[in-house]
Amino acid sequence: MSITLEQAETIVRAALAHGTEQGFNPLTVAVLDPGGALVALARQDGSGNLRPDIAVAKAWGVLGLGMTNRAIAARAADSPEFFTSVATLAGGRILSVPGGVFVRDADGRLLGAVGVTGDASLNDEAAAVAGIRAAGLTPITGAED
Repeated sequence: MSITLEQAETIVRAALAHGTEQGFNPLTVAVLDPGGALVALARQDGSGNLRPDIAVAKAWGVLGLGMTNRAIAARAADSPEFFTSVATLAGGRILSVPGGVFVRDADGRLLGAVGVTGDASLNDEAAAVAGIRAAGLTPITGAED
């Protein structure tokens, strides 16, 4: 099972709306399926030209390693050599800051991940969570633990 285009588009719209309502800097939102393929991406006016790559990396990293950004950050702090090696193997598509969020359905099945960038990492994550919830899905950030 994978996230649908309709769900992904809802997530993107709601995440961007959340950022605008909260007065965040311009955001970029990427939604990936469980295999890391891009399903939807949007970049607000004024969001930097590297932001799409960063948003994808935030989501791709959590999917690729099967752990939240918080767990990736802890692993990177404990073993910087491991993180550097994995980031190199992944072509730089792994980041250790909040903003990459797993998407699960009501039964706990993994549907994909969302990456948001443009503001402070915790604000990026909040926008991702708002988008995922607007689609009626469950966000997993690692903060739930």
